[in-house]
Amino acid sequence: AYFALQVIYARRKYKISPPETTGHPDFERIFRAQANCSEYFPIFISLLWVAGVFFHQGVAAACGALYLYARFRYFQGYALAAQGRLGPLYASAWLLWLLLGLAVAGLLAHFL
Repeated sequence: AYFALQVIYARRKYKISPPETTGHPDFERIFRAQANCSEYFPIFISLLWVAGVFFHQGVAAACGALYLYARFRYFQGYALAAQGRLGPLYASAWLLWLLLGLAVAGLLAHFL
């Protein structure tokens, strides 16, 4: 919701009416950051749920909190400059891989 609100504020600031998605470069970066975070959210939620149910709730919750923080930093970095997104992007990708590993380990332990 925070990211969507930032897009609304940027639309007002740079006078870009929906459905336009192009215009001022600052708006385009904010819009892309929000869209990218939204695209990865279903993957994150699915992995978080499976890792929490089948591996360990506490470990999954800690990874989830770190992922959300990395995505927040990604959004902030991308809003300022395109290069600012890279460090948090790599961190959030690493955390998704970690959640995937936890989910697979939990599923294997449960079903085998």
